[in-house]
Amino acid sequence: MLDIKEIQRLLPHRYPFSLVDRVTAIEAGNWVEGYKNVSINEPFFNGHFPGEPILPGVLIIEAMAQISGVLGFVTEQRYAEDGYMYLLCGNEKTRFKRQVVPGDRLDLRSELLTQKRNILKFSCQARVGDTLVASSELLVAEQKL
Repeated sequence: MLDIKEIQRLLPHRYPFSLVDRVTAIEAGNWVEGYKNVSINEPFFNGHFPGEPILPGVLIIEAMAQISGVLGFVTEQRYAEDGYMYLLCGNEKTRFKRQVVPGDRLDLRSELLTQKRNILKFSCQARVGDTLVASSELLVAEQKL
C-alpha cells in the first residue's frame, strides 16, 4: 500500500490536480489498484454542473493515467524527484458507463499491456463499488526532464 506521501514522491501532481489518494495494491510490471475519494469540495464542481455536480470524464481519464504513472514509476524504480514524468499521449477504446458524483469512491485499476522503449500501454478501469463507470486503453510516455 502507498499513502499520499509516497504517491507524491512518485507523481509530480499536486492540489487541485492530484487524483490518486491511495494505492491499495501493486505488482511492479503488471498492475496497480488505488482510489480517489470524490468530495464536493473539489473546485470543478462549482461549474460542472451547478446543482447537479458530476465528475468530468476527462478527470476520470486523468485519474486512470495518474494511477498508471504510479505503476510506471514503481516498475522502473524511479521517482518524479529523479527528473522523470509520465505524460498521457493517447487513449483508445474509452467508454463511460455511469456518472461519478460527490461522495463516491472512484476505484482505479491499471494493467501494463506493453512497453516499447519509453512508451507504455495500459488497460484501465474505474469503478464505483462493483459498477464499472469508465474504461480505457492509455498510452503514456516516459520523459526525462
